[in-house]
Amino acid sequence: MALGPKSDIFHLDQNSKTWICSSGLPSDVTIEVGDVSFQLHKFPLVSRSKMLENLIGDSSDDEGKITFEDEKRSFAKLHDLPGGPKIFLLIAKFCYGVKLEVNSTNVVPLRCASEYLQMTEEYGEGNLIEHTESYFNVVFDTWIDTLKALESCEEMVEYAEKLDIVSRCIESLALKACTFDKDLFSGSGTESKDNPFATVIWNGIQTTSTNQDWWYDDVSKLSLHLYRRFILAVESRNLDQERIAGSLMYYAKKYLPLLGRESTFSSGNLSSSSSSSLYLNSDQKILLEEIVDLLPSQKQVVPTKLLLRLLRTAMILHCNPLCIGNLERRIGMQLDQASIEDILIPNMGYSSETLYEIDCVQRMLDHFMVAEQDQEESEVTESSFNGDNDDDDDDELIGKSRSLAPMTMVANLVDNYLAEVASDVNLKLEKFQSLAATIPDYARPMDDGIYRAVDIYLKAHPWLTDLDRELIIRLLDCQKLSLEASTHAAQNERLPLRFIVQVLFFEQLRLRTSVAGCLYVSDNYNSQPHLSSSMVLPESGNVHLLTTRENDRRLMAEDMRGRVSELEKECLTMKKEINKLVKTKGVSWNSLCKIFGLGLRLKSKPREGCTSSNDRDRKKVPPPSRIRDVPNGKNHENGELVD
Repeated sequence: MALGPKSDIFHLDQNSKTWICSSGLPSDVTIEVGDVSFQLHKFPLVSRSKMLENLIGDSSDDEGKITFEDEKRSFAKLHDLPGGPKIFLLIAKFCYGVKLEVNSTNVVPLRCASEYLQMTEEYGEGNLIEHTESYFNVVFDTWIDTLKALESCEEMVEYAEKLDIVSRCIESLALKACTFDKDLFSGSGTESKDNPFATVIWNGIQTTSTNQDWWYDDVSKLSLHLYRRFILAVESRNLDQERIAGSLMYYAKKYLPLLGRESTFSSGNLSSSSSSSLYLNSDQKILLEEIVDLLPSQKQVVPTKLLLRLLRTAMILHCNPLCIGNLERRIGMQLDQASIEDILIPNMGYSSETLYEIDCVQRMLDHFMVAEQDQEESEVTESSFNGDNDDDDDDELIGKSRSLAPMTMVANLVDNYLAEVASDVNLKLEKFQSLAATIPDYARPMDDGIYRAVDIYLKAHPWLTDLDRELIIRLLDCQKLSLEASTHAAQNERLPLRFIVQVLFFEQLRLRTSVAGCLYVSDNYNSQPHLSSSMVLPESGNVHLLTTRENDRRLMAEDMRGRVSELEKECLTMKKEINKLVKTKGVSWNSLCKIFGLGLRLKSKPREGCTSSNDRDRKKVPPPSRIRDVPNGKNHENGELVD
């Protein structure tokens, strides 16, 4: 916007830092703004500003601000003028009728300064207040101009707030961010930097903005105070929470070196006037706490990996417990999406005992268990409310199997985490047990992972007493160990003798069951009558099909015979291990059975087709991890060892 037909008549004296108006008449007033002086004339100023009229026209009203050096010259100070000397020069030009360029960068300081000087319509039609207010309609039409106007409010936020300029700019930006019409966002220029859909550079990588996240980089240039108000504004307009979370993460990565790259501050992508200088050292703590407070409450809108990076940064910066607790709760609700590398958080405490934050992982795991329990209760309530019938049994079973997937993933995560931290000599047994026992038994299909963690812990803590070893071994169920883990456990001298015997017994029982099953299938196949010549020959088209089925059955029988042979070899190996254990430990078979809580009974093989009572009792073996010590003198025939 250009105002005034006259050419520029103001000149700056570099030596004295004084602006002189060369209108042909001697100046009769000197106004000092900051460290710059202006030698002007009274009439153009008092005809446009009520405040200048009061200062210059009547010196007795405010002797502190204006004095007379002689009869013809007045002196005034305006050190608190919004915008400083630069803006007062524009106002002086406006008063003299010089051409004035109003744009999105200076419209806010001009509006605030004109309000400060009371340049209303009473002091001339089309005064500066009216002109700047009308220009805001042009500013709010485009995204770039509105953003520039809001950024200019930083230096005079108090005056801009009183004039409601900040709120109007933020509401205009929020409206545009929630709308996907490109026509609304066309900038005032044609350069790529003014085009929100142009190619941008992020961490040295060129990426093209989309219609979903194009405004992330623009609003990240705002200070934290204005950025927070913008986020609250778009949230009040029901903007998608994933986009809000994306903007918050973009902002955090840009100004927190621990989340992004250190080069973000020195890459030159940000100008010297950028707000990046505000977030150094202790200010990063305030920034992170604000970001966490603004995060949407909806689950999974922020990736778990980013949340864990925020948590680690919060611990390094020693943020308040409320911020850290908030992050732990959010991570716990989606702990099944975490990886072992992310939850290995170094201990940042001044009096830390362990290498890693064990208590933090325990709290996140507790949040996960509470969330899973609440979800399960809500599903049960919803199911009972809907009145599911028998026809939906299959769907219900499928739903239950799906609901176990997150729990199983967390169980695997915890087992791997325990294996990583078990080598820490300062890790107490109580913390190890508490973390491992939080996972329910049904969440572990196999106990190989927790067995590996227990073995590493026993190896790193050789001073544990026998009682402590018995306590930690209760975390294991020997019936859920794989063949490889069972073989390792049978030769592991760090394990209690009781558990080794349990492993050997149930592995032998498992092998016997597998051998019996294979023999049963093989016998059934051999007893089947073969095709005789008296049978009706099939049609020519089905001969190939019958031949193929016959070959498949033969291959299956040969495969089962091979498996039976392998199982017999493994059974012999297990028996040798048991005999070796008896000899090395110096105990008899009867002593082992008493320790194990079983009665030993040698018997002959039952006749074919008969089922003995011992065979039926053999099926009643209790879970080995839950077997209690059997008092002396009592013999429970819950199983048998066959020589």
